[in-house]
Amino acid sequence: MGRTPHPLAGKPLELADTLRSGNAWKIRLACGYMGLPIARRTFDIVQGDLETEAFARINPWRQVPALLTPEGEWLAESQAILWYLGQGTPWLPADRLAQARVSSWLSFEQTQHMHAFAQPRLLIHLRRTARADDPAMRAWRETGMKAAAWMDAHLAGRTYLVGTAPTIADIALFPYTSMAAEGGYDLSGFAHIDAWLARMRALPGFTPLIETA
Repeated sequence: MGRTPHPLAGKPLELADTLRSGNAWKIRLACGYMGLPIARRTFDIVQGDLETEAFARINPWRQVPALLTPEGEWLAESQAILWYLGQGTPWLPADRLAQARVSSWLSFEQTQHMHAFAQPRLLIHLRRTARADDPAMRAWRETGMKAAAWMDAHLAGRTYLVGTAPTIADIALFPYTSMAAEGGYDLSGFAHIDAWLARMRALPGFTPLIETA
């Protein structure tokens, strides 16, 4: 993977993000794996950066991530950005059925997975306004553990979520799964997920959430 030049190679890309956004991390992971340099414009939620009129011109929905494309347009929503970046690469298979499977996992991440993992992390680890044993946090984790069980069962005997090579589906599901412990999760019983996370971290171009000098 990565030997054929990316269709966007050499073209300017800029990412509007926040420092610890899991959704924005998806895009940074994708660019790292695909060998695409990307400039970051990092905003501060606590300081109210996303509520300004200047940010509304980047994304009127006032969310990160948003990608400034070479076409000069700000593209919002992590799944749309991943699809945009994956086109014309092995990260988004050309086969019709394989693409549908990728799309299915992208939908799964948004509807069954992300909120159940992201909300406890946000409230327990980032904002520190909830305890891991709060009833609401336990309810989120009950939902999230079902999603994790489905993922683990699917990954049994598989290297990646779709086919034998990683796709944008794997990128989409990696961040919040890998940060699950920050929301009070214990995924130690899911050996197939653990092995999959290790494979994703070992891929060339892996980009950590917080990059150190």
